[in-house]
Order: sequence, then C-alpha cells, then structure tokens
Amino acid sequence: QVQLVESGGGLVQPGGSLRLSCAGSGIAFNNYPIAWYRRTPEKQSELVALITSGALTNYSDSVQGRFAISRDNAKNTVYLQMNSLKPEDTAVYYCKNLRNHPWEIEYWGQGTQVTVSS
Repeated sequence: QVQLVESGGGLVQPGGSLRLSCAGSGIAFNNYPIAWYRRTPEKQSELVALITSGALTNYSDSVQGRFAISRDNAKNTVYLQMNSLKPEDTAVYYCKNLRNHPWEIEYWGQGTQVTVSS
C-alpha cells in the first residue's frame, strides 16, 4: 500500500518556524521528484517547492528565501523547513510524488495544517 504521510504542522506565531515532513512508503520514493503544495482557507492552491531525485530544488516566488526543501533518502522522507512564517502561509500543506513517466501514478498525502497567527 502506497502512503505519503505529512507531519509537523501546527500553530506558530508570525516570524516563527516549522519543519514539515513527508514520509513515503510502498513506492520507490527516492526515485521521484517530490513536491509540496498548499491549499489556503480561500481554497487557493499553490506549488510551494519541489525537489528532484538528484536533490535539485525549486521554489515559488512567495516562499523563496524563507523555505527550504530537502530529502533524506535513508529515511524515505522529504522535509520542508519553513522560516519567517507569515499569516499568508496559513494553509493545509500536502506532499506528492511527481511521475517520471506517463504511466506512473502520483499520490497525495493527507495534508498537515499550518496556522500562522498571533
């Protein structure tokens, strides 16, 4: 059974930090690019960051310089370090594997809530 499980969300004050984790099982997790998405309370979805199997990274303009994505292949886990958090970062954060080939399946985790508020 394929599972992508996010964790690490919570309530944090503006300017604070959180580290999200995405743990994969049931697939060759380390062979896939992994992306973090978020869905705001206003139902806006955004690709926040991604990391390739070779650890190349890319970020949305809204988080560039504040967030850092990384992966630990020994643990089949991708992390999203979020610093200098703002209220507009409030969202449910999801991770997903990105297919390398058209026949592969992409899986979503269940999401983890991040709330930035004083």
